[in-house]
Amino acid sequence: MPPEKLNILDRVEAQISQVFDPHIVADVNDAQIKVAKFGPRFDWHSHGSEDEAFLVLRGRIALDFRDGVVELGEGDFLCVPRGVEHRPRALTPEPVVVMVEPAGTLNTGDADSVLTVAAPKRLRAGG
Repeated sequence: MPPEKLNILDRVEAQISQVFDPHIVADVNDAQIKVAKFGPRFDWHSHGSEDEAFLVLRGRIALDFRDGVVELGEGDFLCVPRGVEHRPRALTPEPVVVMVEPAGTLNTGDADSVLTVAAPKRLRAGG
């Protein structure tokens, strides 16, 4: 039986109701593909040992860095190198963003806050 396909945007609408609530889409070798809706303000943080990649599927976001801002729209991709402090935020209502990072990476990196999701749920295929 072939693997089951998943429409990420459909599943996000069906399963994710909160912003900054990452869900695992898939495990790929030692990495995880995660998806989340972004909200207006997140924590400043860094990932000391992990690079973190962002791909915007819907809407627009900004990634604040201590020395500037990078704005991303639909289809835009950015990789934040390990150790670089950053703060993601929405520029449109609830943009949908795919993140790629090593399995087990905390969404808030070195920042401990109410936004930390230690055990993300899995996005489920189907209805």
